[in-house]
Amino acid sequence: MSEFTHFDEAGRAVMVDVADKADTRRVAAAGGSIRMLPDTLARILGGQAAKGDVLGVARIAAIQATKRAAELIPLCHPIALTRVAVEFEPDVQASSIRCTVTAETVGKTGVEMEALTGVSVALLTIYDMCKAVDRGMVMGDIRLLEKQGGKSGHWRSDR
Repeated sequence: MSEFTHFDEAGRAVMVDVADKADTRRVAAAGGSIRMLPDTLARILGGQAAKGDVLGVARIAAIQATKRAAELIPLCHPIALTRVAVEFEPDVQASSIRCTVTAETVGKTGVEMEALTGVSVALLTIYDMCKAVDRGMVMGDIRLLEKQGGKSGHWRSDR
């Protein structure tokens, strides 16, 4: 692994200088999941949650979050996103929902943080909308799944 890029030679935090980098198409996909009681999952999938369309609201929350990543993460560059896609995969056996967020841009820096932020906020939104019936929901396995573009090229998680 190369050196940490967010520190200068004196060890001070810096925003990475990307001025000399080429604009390229950059794509990142991140995923995570939320486990819940079987009844909670049934309510979500049946459209019976008291607060409404849980996955619809979580999808919008994820998209909004990708656009605000630079406001939340101190050294993250603000970037112009060209596309954000949010997918939910319910798993009745595991009583969970998996969320995948794919973010894209054409620019000088990647969109990993945007995709990861989107997943995190989508899962938090599901929790918020369902906490009245299930405070024990567990969010986890939030991670980068794949990234493309830039100098480092294509990377895919092997886990």
